[in-house]
Amino acid sequence: MKVYVQAARLRTLPLASASVLTAGALVFETMRQPAADVQAGVQAEAQAGAAPLLPLAAALLTVWLLQIMANFANDLGDAEHGADDHRQDRTVASGAIEKRHMKLAVVTLAVLALISGLATIWLAGASWLWALVGVGAMLGAYRYTAGDNPYGYAGWGDAAVVLFFGLLGVVGIAALVTSEFHATWLLPAWTLGAFATSVLNLNNLRDHTTDAVAGKRTLIVQHGFRWGVRYHGALLASGWLALGAMFLAMPGTWRGAPWYLLMVAVHFQHYQRVRKCKAADAATLDSELGRVALSTTVVALFLFLSQFNP
Repeated sequence: MKVYVQAARLRTLPLASASVLTAGALVFETMRQPAADVQAGVQAEAQAGAAPLLPLAAALLTVWLLQIMANFANDLGDAEHGADDHRQDRTVASGAIEKRHMKLAVVTLAVLALISGLATIWLAGASWLWALVGVGAMLGAYRYTAGDNPYGYAGWGDAAVVLFFGLLGVVGIAALVTSEFHATWLLPAWTLGAFATSVLNLNNLRDHTTDAVAGKRTLIVQHGFRWGVRYHGALLASGWLALGAMFLAMPGTWRGAPWYLLMVAVHFQHYQRVRKCKAADAATLDSELGRVALSTTVVALFLFLSQFNP
């Protein structure tokens, strides 16, 4: 069990939770909006209650299962393609878990995620067509580095993170729970997608040398280390700009402005360390991964708590 827990990489779960927390903030913000009764000329306030908590909790469990499944598939796929031959902390590459056992673990997590996803749809009272989205998410999680011609090895990992952590993770879950869609939701979706992509980018900056040897053509391998540093800054800056635009486009009860400014300062200091890093010292960026992931989760938690009003 110890090696399976290691392969699950539980430290990635807080970042996965950030999408659900942000979606939850949008759900409660939407419920708080007044609904106009045109015929009577009156307005009724939709009070945010505890009702959405059950589908949101089920969605959170589903996201956790999908993230662990993705981590298992990543461990398996990178071992199959030789990207982890130099790493003893990866369970399949080091021989701690056999490939056939890891494949079974991936299938098991996929089944559990499917069950949890179906429960989420049922609790939300949504269309069962959402199950197709869930199946797509599972295929995306597996095909990132596993199987023949994984898209993560062709430089599409960044786009996939924006899709799964941003559009589906934020807009998709909010739409599933509320049966609504608002274009302004795309702003926080980009924020979460950009911040999550910055975590992947740090990983790719750190591993750019070994990725190139293994044939893993990430954007960093294709465009170079210094390009990746500038790209990293653009991801963080655009994420904060999108969040600021959301506050302007959705004026409401978004409390905690000083705390957001503190997170901006954290990201600014983080980027200064990344900017000063040289390609030869890329391994030192490993310590920055946790900072960005945790700060992104904190921002999402601020958003959720500012709207949650049981």
